[in-house]
Amino acid sequence: MRLVWTLLFALASGTALAASPEGDYIAARDKAISDIAALETSNAEVETLDAANSKALADLEGRLSAILGPLAVEGFPATGKINLESLSPADIGFGMLDGLRYAKSDEGPSIVATTRGLTERWLQSKANEEDESLKLPAGIGEALKLDAFYTQAIGSDAAFVKTLDFALKKPEGADIAIARLGGWTQDVGPIYNQQVVVAVVKGDRVLIAEAPATPPAPKIAACEALWTAADATAQKFQETYQGSDLKDQQAYDSANAAWEKGDADYRACMGERLPGDPIFPALLAEAQTLADHMAGK
Repeated sequence: MRLVWTLLFALASGTALAASPEGDYIAARDKAISDIAALETSNAEVETLDAANSKALADLEGRLSAILGPLAVEGFPATGKINLESLSPADIGFGMLDGLRYAKSDEGPSIVATTRGLTERWLQSKANEEDESLKLPAGIGEALKLDAFYTQAIGSDAAFVKTLDFALKKPEGADIAIARLGGWTQDVGPIYNQQVVVAVVKGDRVLIAEAPATPPAPKIAACEALWTAADATAQKFQETYQGSDLKDQQAYDSANAAWEKGDADYRACMGERLPGDPIFPALLAEAQTLADHMAGK
C-alpha cells in the first residue's frame, strides 16, 4: 500500500510541475515556435508570419508578466517587454533568455528579469547544443562568468566582449552577484562604447542589468598602441592577399591572426591598466549601486 501511495504522490507531483506557470509558458513558447515553423514551411506571406510572431510574443509576454510580477528596482520601470525578439530560428533574436526587459529608453540602462527555473531550463538547452560554439554550462554561477552567456541571453546581433571583472561586494541576501565591464561588437578591436553589466541571483529571481559606463571608459595610450601596431601588421598581410592560391590563403590567415592577437593584447592591457585610472572608482561604484538596487537595497 505504501508503494502505491508513493507512486500516486510522485505522479501528482509530476503533474503539478508540468502544469506550473513556468511549464505552461515553455509549452506555449514551443508550440508557437512549431506553429511559425509550419507557416514558414508552407511559404506563408511575410505579413502572416510577422502577425503570428507578434501575437505569440504578446501572449508569452503576458505569461511572463504573471510569473514575475512588477519589477521593484530603483531607476527602472515596473513593467517590461519580452526579451525574446523572434520565435523563428531563421531570425536574429531567436533563442534569447526567456524573461522580460525593463528600460525607460532603448539607449539607457535596462534589466532583463527572469526566474531561476527558466534560466536553468534555458541553460540546459544550451548545454545540449550540437554547435560547440553555442554551448554553455548548465550551472547558473558558471555561465554568468562567460561572455557567451550575455551574447546569447541578452544580445541579438552582436557579441559581448569583456574588458574586466569588477570586484563587487555581494549585496545582503543575494546568492550570486557578478559585474563586468565590456562592450558589444561584430568585429575585433577596441570597443569604445563600454557597458557595465551586472547579474544578481536572489532566491528565485535572476536579474541582468546593462548600463552605459558612466563616466565613459578612457582610451589608454599604451593599449591603443598595441592595437595600432597589430592592425598595421595585419594590413600588410592583407595587402598581399589576392584570394587565388595557398600563398594568398596564408596571408589571409596571418592577417586574421594578427588582428585576433592584437585584440586580445588590447583587452588584456585595458584590464590591467584601467583599475589604476582616476575614473575607475566611479565605474566600480556604478556597478555596485546597480547590484545593490537589484538586490533590493
